[in-house]
Amino acid sequence: MKKKLFTILMGTTLAFSLAACGSDSDKGKEDTVTNGETVAGAGDEQKIYDQKCSMCHGDNLEGKSAPSLKTVGATYDKDGILDIINNGKGRMPKGTVKGEEAEKVAEWLANKK
Repeated sequence: MKKKLFTILMGTTLAFSLAACGSDSDKGKEDTVTNGETVAGAGDEQKIYDQKCSMCHGDNLEGKSAPSLKTVGATYDKDGILDIINNGKGRMPKGTVKGEEAEKVAEWLANKK
């Protein structure tokens, strides 16, 4: 009987802990699905970059196997960056980031001067 009670209490505690894992900073930044594609909420440009770009361009835009993006906005505007994201350039494959996410990342990077 004690084992069953302990198991129920632990399960309930775990369920409440998992339910509370979200943070207030994520409120209003819900992901949406558009044309079958998940689009990140506002302010998630860094998150998109971290997931899809940082492996080559570095965690801090410093460049690794791909160029640094720390001052990319001084060279390219949003449309120029979006063109590179959509069509690739050099060793960068096209379409690594797509749709509205690509638009957001391009605009975010264009401000890096």
